[in-house]
Amino acid sequence: MAGIYIHIPFCKQACHYCDFHFSTSMKKKDEMVLALAKEMQLRKSEVSEVVETIYFGGGTPSVLTLEEIDFLIQEVYSNFEVSENPEITLEANPDDLSEERIIELSKSKINRLSIGIQSFFEGDLKMMNRAHNSAEAKKSLEIATKYFDNISIDLIYGIPGLTNEMWKQNIETALSFGMPHISSYALTVEPKTALKKLIQTGKIAEPKDDIAQEHFQILVDMLQKNGFVHYELSNFGKENYFSKNNSAYWLGKKYIGIGPSAHSYNGISRSWNIANNSIYLREIAENKLPNEIEILSREDQYNEYVMTGLRTIWGISLDRIENEFGTDFLNYLMKQAEKFLADDLLSIEENVLKTTRKGKFLADGIASDLFMLSND
Repeated sequence: MAGIYIHIPFCKQACHYCDFHFSTSMKKKDEMVLALAKEMQLRKSEVSEVVETIYFGGGTPSVLTLEEIDFLIQEVYSNFEVSENPEITLEANPDDLSEERIIELSKSKINRLSIGIQSFFEGDLKMMNRAHNSAEAKKSLEIATKYFDNISIDLIYGIPGLTNEMWKQNIETALSFGMPHISSYALTVEPKTALKKLIQTGKIAEPKDDIAQEHFQILVDMLQKNGFVHYELSNFGKENYFSKNNSAYWLGKKYIGIGPSAHSYNGISRSWNIANNSIYLREIAENKLPNEIEILSREDQYNEYVMTGLRTIWGISLDRIENEFGTDFLNYLMKQAEKFLADDLLSIEENVLKTTRKGKFLADGIASDLFMLSND
């Protein structure tokens, strides 16, 4: 199977923590929609597999009109073979989700909404410079649940000033709407963001790792008690509600990224489009693909599998390491894993290497210690 990711590089306003590629000017939106369709046409030969997921990310895809969304979905169907019941997700912000808009979307091919709530507290939303307020967050979920069965929301933890009690209230509020899927991330301070500057000038306190770790454990406990499966480090789903798009990514399946800054992966190479709207539009108009391609070495492929596997409930299959990469790679992995196994951060079950409850929050750091450096 394959997935199509479509990057919509527009937002109404810039969130302080965001380092994704977007523009707050909508001037080139019409031109961009046509360019996205053209990129699909230019790249249709890259996908021979059946497309099972279509994902509108960004940016803020909910700034598109229904006609624009329908047009892009139709372009996917025109250029690729699509499965009978694909998962089609639209990322949306609460301020874009009026009842009229949600009803409109429910009549389209979109069958999954991913709503960027981030927090139900007004102070948090203002600090992050979100375009919506707390009342809009709750209202959007109240309406969306009437028309969509498959909904995910995003929540951010580790926010300065967010106490454990407030964090529990955020989770309880999400649960009260019957959410079947929650994606949750620690607030991270990325270079060149407004948040970084606000922290440097002392206007906002720096997020603390120990607080984020406490919030993470609270999240894991509360969601597991409520029937969620913690299937990937940042993703929790009820049975049958795992994100097919996310799962394909973490299981190393092929995906094509359409749009400025979008990434693609096919197992042996990865590529990424230029993160510049004007250059992207110009290159596509000239029938050129504005991307860079990196061919993955065996070490890169091994590292990719270690990184993605360790973040999920599926772990790292030791049999697969030996079969695909050979005994030297397996021996190296086991040697590097020794200290983490001894510290109860990793465990081996049915010949699969996984993080323990204690090791989950540290999965990315552990993975980097298991990486193999290239001989080049």
